[in-house]
Amino acid sequence: MITMSNKYEILGKFIKDLSSETPDVETYIFVRDSINKYQLGIDINSKALKNKMIEINTTFKFEDKQENKKKSYFEIVYSTIIKLHNEIKDKKELEKIILCDVQTEIYPNLEKALLDLLHNSGYPGIKFEKKVDFENLYKQKFN
Repeated sequence: MITMSNKYEILGKFIKDLSSETPDVETYIFVRDSINKYQLGIDINSKALKNKMIEINTTFKFEDKQENKKKSYFEIVYSTIIKLHNEIKDKKELEKIILCDVQTEIYPNLEKALLDLLHNSGYPGIKFEKKVDFENLYKQKFN
């Protein structure tokens, strides 16, 4: 069996877009007290580049799903460029690389960047108790 690192390599990874919005002081104070209700949303999309390269954009949105008037909004788009070592004919295998393997590999960087954004935006006490299990998410989605 080929290991992941034999299937692809990461050529580069960077923060493509970073957003932190807290419109005013009242919102900040409200959010500071209610940010533990905020939820992490994840969106992953990819596009093929030439020479067996793929750009994968992973978006983390940390937001209030409640109908509150006062809310802050945090988003990070993290771009990863990978190069496949071989042609991968099986669409499922490619999906797993993009949605699972690469995500698991970049997650520590992405989580740290989002936490840094939250801390620098005035919300120092935030931690993500649970790590995102991309393997599990992938299985739920496709099985």
